[in-house]
Amino acid sequence: MNSARLVRAAVAAVLAATLLTACSSGGDSDAVPRDWIRKTYTATGSDWLDPDSTPSQVAQAIHSKRKGLDRASGDRKEFLRYGDDMVTVSPYRSGSLIEIEDYRNGYHRHQRYLSYWPNPDSSSFRGGGPGEGK
Repeated sequence: MNSARLVRAAVAAVLAATLLTACSSGGDSDAVPRDWIRKTYTATGSDWLDPDSTPSQVAQAIHSKRKGLDRASGDRKEFLRYGDDMVTVSPYRSGSLIEIEDYRNGYHRHQRYLSYWPNPDSSSFRGGGPGEGK
């Protein structure tokens, strides 16, 4: 009787661990590589700086670290779309300024350059974050 309880407890623990792993790992594949950006660039409040590289170079480095869902450019700025967020890389002095913001806010702020990206206010928009399509 004791061994049957032990087997049931072990099976329950394995199932719980499997479910937790499945639920927690799905959202990272389309997320902004925030930790990498924090480690790689110089923080300035809520943004980051690269003092030497162009916006195109910085956007390519970020995109190489984790491929975004889409990429656009305009007015010397680069835009990377990641699920519910976006990264804007703008010229700043001799380098670049990196901003991470909510997709909806960023889209409205820069929509003249993002003409083919989905409008977050449309009924067909499905973010791309955890739980998308469910």
